[in-house]
Amino acid sequence: MRFDDQSVVITGGAGGIGQALVELFASEGANVLFSDRSEEDCADFSESLKRKGLDTHFLAGDLRQKTYCEALIAEAVTTFDGVDILINNAGIIPRGNILETNDDMWFSALDVNLTAVFYLCRAAIPHMRAAGGGAIVNTSSVWGIYPGPGHVAYCTSKAAVAALTRNLGRDHAPDGIRVNAVCPNEVNTPMLRSGFIRRGIDPDNAIEELGKTVPLGRVAEPEEIADVIAFLASYEARYICGETVEVTGAKPVYG
Repeated sequence: MRFDDQSVVITGGAGGIGQALVELFASEGANVLFSDRSEEDCADFSESLKRKGLDTHFLAGDLRQKTYCEALIAEAVTTFDGVDILINNAGIIPRGNILETNDDMWFSALDVNLTAVFYLCRAAIPHMRAAGGGAIVNTSSVWGIYPGPGHVAYCTSKAAVAALTRNLGRDHAPDGIRVNAVCPNEVNTPMLRSGFIRRGIDPDNAIEELGKTVPLGRVAEPEEIADVIAFLASYEARYICGETVEVTGAKPVYG
């Protein structure tokens, strides 16, 4: 198995892509610690995996808190004796242009999407360096590379994640730590569906219509993004470092 006995920390583990990631890494032999805000959601998901024969650990909390980010890495070190792979998957999508974006929307996007990544990487890298290497995969967005309309806080935070990834990739490649980012376009997750629901649109119909705008003919499923993240974290991607990998089904942000 690709990740046999490797320790993996995954944020946003109870969400759409997060659940796919946790199950994938656990099924491929990893020791998994995942995080999300809701203790109940984490416990329910962990129990569902246990029924499949997959053991996982979780630590629920708020990624906007520096102390929680640091405690998450410390928990992995205590439980697994190190951190081999860090997957910064958690994210939020405040919607609106600058006139529609209040202070809470702006700072929440930066805190969850960017600053938490900074805290987690800063806490994990010393352990990886001491062990002789590791892998970090951040979730940016194709909307961070090519900003779309009406999502100023989201696009800005994800663009910064891409820049942070390139910086860390260059700085820590000599330590044997590969840092990369995946940049999806639309993915069929509860987060995407919630946006349609808030606008009074049937999410199933909206996902089907959105799929027609993708050259491959459909919106990505969470497992398809998880597969790319797992590849970037694996030995097969051993010479990939400091990259932002777009996963779009050939769909541009515009057009």
